[in-house]
Amino acid sequence: MSKREFQTEVSQLLQLIIHSLYSHPEIFLRELISNSSDALDKLRHLTLVDDAYKSLPFDPRIDLTLDEEKKTLTISDTGIGMNDEDLVSHLGTIARSGTKSFLSQLSGDAKKDSNLIGQFGVGFYSAFMVADKVEVTSRKAGEEKTWRWTSDGKSGFDLEEVTGAEARSVAGTTILVHFNEEGAQYANSWRLKEIVKKYSNHIAFPIFLTYEKSEWNEETKESTKTRVTEQVNAASAMWRRSKSELKDEDYKEFYKSITGDWEDPLLWFHTRAEGSLEYTTLFYIPAKAPLDLYQADYKGGVKLYVKRVFIMDDSKDLLPQYLRFVRGVIDSEDLPLNVSREILQQNKVLTSIRTASVKKILSELKNVAANDPEKYAKFIAEYNRPLKEGLYGDFANREVLLDLVRVKSTKVDGLTSLADAKARMQPEQKSLYYITGGSEDLLRNSPLLEIYRKKDIEVLILDDDIDEIVFSSIPQYDAIDLKSVNKSATSEDLQDESTAEKSEELKPLLEKLKATLGDAVKDVRTSSRLADSPSCVVSDEDEPSARMRQMMRAMGQTNMPDLKPTLEINPDHEIIRKLLANPGNPHTDDAAWLLFDQALLLEGIQLKDPATFVKRLNRVLSLSV
Repeated sequence: MSKREFQTEVSQLLQLIIHSLYSHPEIFLRELISNSSDALDKLRHLTLVDDAYKSLPFDPRIDLTLDEEKKTLTISDTGIGMNDEDLVSHLGTIARSGTKSFLSQLSGDAKKDSNLIGQFGVGFYSAFMVADKVEVTSRKAGEEKTWRWTSDGKSGFDLEEVTGAEARSVAGTTILVHFNEEGAQYANSWRLKEIVKKYSNHIAFPIFLTYEKSEWNEETKESTKTRVTEQVNAASAMWRRSKSELKDEDYKEFYKSITGDWEDPLLWFHTRAEGSLEYTTLFYIPAKAPLDLYQADYKGGVKLYVKRVFIMDDSKDLLPQYLRFVRGVIDSEDLPLNVSREILQQNKVLTSIRTASVKKILSELKNVAANDPEKYAKFIAEYNRPLKEGLYGDFANREVLLDLVRVKSTKVDGLTSLADAKARMQPEQKSLYYITGGSEDLLRNSPLLEIYRKKDIEVLILDDDIDEIVFSSIPQYDAIDLKSVNKSATSEDLQDESTAEKSEELKPLLEKLKATLGDAVKDVRTSSRLADSPSCVVSDEDEPSARMRQMMRAMGQTNMPDLKPTLEINPDHEIIRKLLANPGNPHTDDAAWLLFDQALLLEGIQLKDPATFVKRLNRVLSLSV
């Protein structure tokens, strides 16, 4: 026997589970049964496609054996099993990098933390909520040796080889739970049946419960105990049943059984396709975004089956990345059972299923948006950003995604759709306008919005850090041009005859300012977009804004070209009029740089030389006091 220590994250997670999840201890059984189901799924697949396993007997079942007197429960399966290395890696360490992120999000508030843990999926470790000792005995399919892992959930774990008759009796994995005082309530056959029906009724393999049943003997007038075994779940592939047979509770229970979440899903979409391709899909939208949503090693949430045979549950090819929050099942009649991850990427059948599934999900979301705005608002609160990612990469569905995303606006509180923004356009308005490049507060106070506010024209506030990248690649929405007010060409929509006259009048000053600023700017010109501010900076149509270039450099893209912004000045502003009236003013150079630097600051751009800026500012201040 060897004594091992838990990985640090496992110890933290165990302490958290034991002390924070007291309000949901019954989920330990759901989690252990789910693990058994996964083990059976994996072995069934191997016996069908791998020659090394085809000769192995496969009698899929999960057995629960209750000993009320000893206060123990045994959960056994005839699945793939584990060897010593598997036991250490699966039960002694946590490989996913998301664990640290998950632990860092915990607040210390038990109720909030229990919801987070529910999303994360506590798996095997949930047993320690109800047990003071857990023994896992397992033999990996096709191997000779049997191993036992034992732990109290506190001081690490023991690992030893099991020999003799006990070793020969193991086929798969057996977990022996020694109930603690809290868990003693589950040493009850009626309670166990209720938990299985609540959480695991639709597990596709039969679950049997063995327990002592008391019966009254009328002749002897005595109660006798008989050991009985009963199947306690429906053991059906729920997604293959007709929607008319299923109730909302069936869908909710199945969702919880495949995800480990104990919160009801926000939405679900159940489809059966027949024709050239036959397949069934059941997709769920979790009420809360998965914790690994924005991590590179996110876990795919859709299980792939072929003719009800489980194939895989961690492929990222079943749905596009922007729909990585979707959970559920795809069951195909047409894929080969030995389909691999590599084959999946080029498989025409799966490509067709994936294409149709994406359209179905987006279509259903559009229906929810139209018919249940309150529920859709909850969806958007969690998943607006992933939908925007889809705008950038899914060209085939861009139009419907544009209808689905929501944005902030200068006209309404909260969020709005592009369709509603289009409906609010002024009669003379030529385009839908938007502004990017900083926080909501910074954008709402940008001088770039002044003329739009004066003309009562709506501007969309795109303050998400991916908005500029996404929307700069989308020229139109519903035959209406989408234009960024950050771009120089947008001001052409606002120009009138007086703009050209003012530009001619300001020409000497513009040339002076351009000469002073030199290589810092691409050009200096008269603005038609300013009402109150003296200056602003804009970028050319095909260039990222100065703030975007700054952000990309901060993310490590050091090869970003040092593009120059265009400085626009307000011909009607008092400062500009005074500079124009006094061409020989010795402080024009300082004024030129201050007009440029303050425009950069209003865009949220860090100045390259703040010390020089302060010196110039102090020189100008000294003239006014």
